[in-house]
Amino acid sequence: MTLHAHLRVTRARFALDLNFTAAPGEVIALLGPNGAGKTTALRALAGLTPLTDGVLRVGESLWDAPPSVFVPPEHRSAGVVFQEYLLFAHLSALDNVAFGLRSRGMRRGPARDRAAAWLERVGLSDHAHARPRQLSGGQAQRVALARALATDPQLLLLDEPLAALDAGTRLQVRADLARHLRDYTGHTVLVTHDPLDAMVLADRLIILEDGVVVQEGPPAEIARRPRSDYVAHLVGLNLYRGVASGTRVTLADGGTLTVPEPATGEVYTAFPPTAVGLHRDRPDGSARNAWPVTVTGLEQYANTTRVRLEGAPSVSADITTAAVADLRIQPGAQLWAAVKATEIHTYPA
Repeated sequence: MTLHAHLRVTRARFALDLNFTAAPGEVIALLGPNGAGKTTALRALAGLTPLTDGVLRVGESLWDAPPSVFVPPEHRSAGVVFQEYLLFAHLSALDNVAFGLRSRGMRRGPARDRAAAWLERVGLSDHAHARPRQLSGGQAQRVALARALATDPQLLLLDEPLAALDAGTRLQVRADLARHLRDYTGHTVLVTHDPLDAMVLADRLIILEDGVVVQEGPPAEIARRPRSDYVAHLVGLNLYRGVASGTRVTLADGGTLTVPEPATGEVYTAFPPTAVGLHRDRPDGSARNAWPVTVTGLEQYANTTRVRLEGAPSVSADITTAAVADLRIQPGAQLWAAVKATEIHTYPA
């Protein structure tokens, strides 16, 4: 039962044009900056925002095909887990899970029996009679997931499902969610800003910018070969576009890089901030790329410091706190950046 979605939604100042298919059991993650169209896409799949044009089909069921077909949200076989979970405050965890079943006509006894089974699956049998305010964030998230899956939906929609959790809880709930998604045979569409959530949970990533797809593929491929500044920032790489001639790449925004393998024509070059060495003077030795830079900013990341540097090209470098002190790094400092050619990955643009 294949999901085919060509979602076209046009507003006064925004247009979404997203076309994808998903196989049973496949998890699709939509990523992109704010305003890219992720939430619009999710609302269109749920039936909360009708399509302007296009088609939405799940198996043999046509859900939206303007102007003649539109199945309202309550008649779609879809489960939604919102960022805020939206549990009913006056209902117990058991009755929250049973709610979707009851709204689809199941009698109270069987609905509660099925809800109890789902609470057991998500490890919350002991909290069946707790109200939402008595649950932790991770527990509430699992109740919301159980409620969404209890009706055996053909389509599961997850809207930033882990965003409201603290870091410690998020780690465990992410693992639990991954396990449940492996057992789910329907289609899952996940919207997230967190690259780790996407890499762990999704089979395929779709990157949206300004309402259109800029890159699509398996997580490992996206991480290895980013094609936009947003994706490069997401996966933590320095990314440049340029024109290659042999092992020399002339960059579009200024500067040149020597790369390990010869190439011809337009290419992307990418390397991690950890590959960048910083020096007070022009370095000697095996680094075949070295250029002057000016420090524009510093950000602390656990045991490392990310240094933003302006130059030709501009670059980000990850160095230790000791190196920051040794080099006396501060905004405005003049340094040399160096990258070994063997650290640079080049691929066709």
